[in-house]
Amino acid sequence: MSGIVTAIGTLVGLSTNPVTIIGLVPVFAASLAFMRYLHFDPESHPVNVRNVRAEYDFVVVGGGSAGAVVASRLSEVANWTVLLLEAGGDENEISDIPSLAGYTQMSEMDWMYQTSPPVESAYCLAMIGDRCNWPRGKVLGGSSVLNAMIYVRGNKLDYDGWSADGNVGWSYDEVLPYFLKSEDNRNPYLTKTPYHNTGGYLTVQESPWRTPLSIAFLQAGRELGYDIRDCNGAKQTGFMLSQGTIRRGSRCSTAKAFLRPVRNRSNLHIAMNAQVTKVLIDPVTKKAFGVKFLRNNRIRTVRAKREVILSSGAIGSPHILMLSGVGPREDLAKFKIPLLSDLKVGHNLQDHIGLGGLTFIIDDPISFTKSRYQTPSVIMEYLLREQGPMTSLGGVEGLAFVNTKYAPKSGLWPDIQFHFAPSSVNSDGTQVKKITGLRDSVYNTVYKPLKEAETWTILPLLLRPKSTGWVRLRSKDFKVYPDINPNYFTHKEDVLTLIEGIRIALNVSASQAFQRFNSRPHTMPFPGCRQYPFDTDEYWECSLRHFTFTIYHPTSTCKMGPASDPDAVVDPRLRVYGIQGLRVIDASIMPKIVSGNTNAPTIMIGEKGADIIKEDWGIPVR
Repeated sequence: MSGIVTAIGTLVGLSTNPVTIIGLVPVFAASLAFMRYLHFDPESHPVNVRNVRAEYDFVVVGGGSAGAVVASRLSEVANWTVLLLEAGGDENEISDIPSLAGYTQMSEMDWMYQTSPPVESAYCLAMIGDRCNWPRGKVLGGSSVLNAMIYVRGNKLDYDGWSADGNVGWSYDEVLPYFLKSEDNRNPYLTKTPYHNTGGYLTVQESPWRTPLSIAFLQAGRELGYDIRDCNGAKQTGFMLSQGTIRRGSRCSTAKAFLRPVRNRSNLHIAMNAQVTKVLIDPVTKKAFGVKFLRNNRIRTVRAKREVILSSGAIGSPHILMLSGVGPREDLAKFKIPLLSDLKVGHNLQDHIGLGGLTFIIDDPISFTKSRYQTPSVIMEYLLREQGPMTSLGGVEGLAFVNTKYAPKSGLWPDIQFHFAPSSVNSDGTQVKKITGLRDSVYNTVYKPLKEAETWTILPLLLRPKSTGWVRLRSKDFKVYPDINPNYFTHKEDVLTLIEGIRIALNVSASQAFQRFNSRPHTMPFPGCRQYPFDTDEYWECSLRHFTFTIYHPTSTCKMGPASDPDAVVDPRLRVYGIQGLRVIDASIMPKIVSGNTNAPTIMIGEKGADIIKEDWGIPVR
């Protein structure tokens, strides 16, 4: 029960000492939480196997948004044995609560990566050391345990573009069935369309609670000429209420969705706190035959009879490949790692980037503030009815996909995404500073003066950046994190497109819908941008390079492509070029980043990748 008590203490902003909390929050509330957790989530957590066998048919490395799906689906074949290795532990009660998404970041569930200081272009200048934090899930369920649970599939033209580039089988019409296969949508008006489904493992729905500002956001979109629509449906451009991976008011991670229901399968073993250090590859036959991993301070080995599947994400998968001798010749030579396949591993790093802290002030007391919504009464509403502010999808109530003048003229492939939140950096400054790494001087100057203000924000995100970066080795020691350099803003058009997106966000605030609340932009400049007048191009570019904000969508570092593509790491069947028995199945295989949040597409990749493996081994798929 201590985890529940700690969660309650976190919710109300009290000490996390259980004795202190119990003295301040009724004991029955903690008991009720425990009963609710067992009653409404009857599926027990997966078993963490103590003893790993010497050999399995398949070894899946990484139990995150893709790996949990792959392991679950492969274990459907009863005579296949599957081992899932996860470097972190299990999710807990705090990670289950949607509104506490930020509290899992920079915790033991997080790899706590950071970007390297800028080399070619300035960014993250408002952060300590000019380094942006990059949370990545180090927990069963991976980043689906840390994220804001937003369910977005991307644009039809993203996938058709993949296919046109030679990735046979990856067009929109060919991937849509895999989105539908996973989904169990709980909003009836959505399930009546051909773009949603029920009965899958992954529960998707709108939050049962939102502020009045969410309706203003939709109305503002209509004023600006956009439709209110399901942006996961026939067309993407428009405004919508957020859809998220939640179930009965709680987070639905991939561990909860895909692993808990199959926890009793005897052919599926899950080993947590097991960090893979290297893929074992025969240097003569170039065949992967197992992995090395660290567990309980001991290096162990497990063999894979059929295949090794890397699902460690856009940072972890290239890191493991390079340590195993698969990567750029010149980079591996620096660390005297024997080269087994010379591939552009770690190249092509892409991410969605935007302006953090774009804040608007209103007069009405209706925004999401910690003092108003993290209270004992709100907690009780969540515990008793699975409703209320605690079900908020990481605070993101609305989404929009809009077109700047740089977007294709058809209007069908928007280039900016808005994340609308009825709160801002000032609402919980301590936690925001911890997550973002924002300098005290910046927070105290720009946001602390808003401590008592009613505020809301739009995060404008660049959907298809032209700037790309890299993941490179720093050491042959697996414990040393790689060099992560996203190279944000090296292409001027990325900056110009975002500036146009910011101005559309200003128009949202200026709409009649928001003027009912006397909405106006917060104009306090960052300390390094005071020389520029507000709302000039120079002002916004300076702001972007200071509060450079990512919602952690790294992709494309093990690029999928045909054999004719010199930058490809895996083929359209997700097999690593030059190595037998080794595949990569996660967000790193995206040739180009999708136009939207990456969690749902990564789950789709896991679904499709598992079917590809079954097909290649002669197993019929439905």
